Amino acid sequence: MLAYVFWHWADSASAAERYEELLRAFHGALRAHPPEGFRGSAALRVEGAGWLPEGRGYEDWYLVEDFAALGTLNEAAISGRRQAPHDQVAQLAHGGTAGVYRLIAGRPEFKAARWATWISKPRHSSYPEFYDELRPWPERPETTLWQRQMVLGPTTEFCLQSREKVELPEQFGGAAVALTPLWGEMISR
Repeated sequence: MLAYVFWHWADSASAAERYEELLRAFHGALRAHPPEGFRGSAALRVEGAGWLPEGRGYEDWYLVEDFAALGTLNEAAISGRRQAPHDQVAQLAHGGTAGVYRLIAGRPEFKAARWATWISKPRHSSYPEFYDELRPWPERPETTLWQRQMVLGPTTEFCLQSREKVELPEQFGGAAVALTPLWGEMISR
């Protein structure tokens, strides 16, 4: 499973309530009219994300089966019954950046996610060594591990989403970002 992750922020703090309402409407339209390969989405309010202005904004996760479904989503998100909800929230957006991530461990539980810890593989560790050292954390309930793909995105390589804030060994670095779920719906197929 892949995720297109889009970080964005409202044009002004005073528009936040309306922005969140329109954001939920857009995710609802995707849920009601899912394109082929779409597996669900989530919208989260984030605090402490160093790649966002003032560290605050929104983080949308769009889950797809594969890279082909990512292309389908790209076209479908701005067409048909999804177009008007997309355009309405986009008009209030001030900016954004994005990345593509692959699910490594766990099951997406966006309604339970309260923390995202962005980490890096230590430079002199192999991937098998890194996964072995990190193993106790993604095995916890309501925890997922994602890996950035093709160096697309403003973050470090890995994201550990969890209900509880995690304390990781220093060698992983780690920037903890607080999450507040606004929308999170998976589609069963």
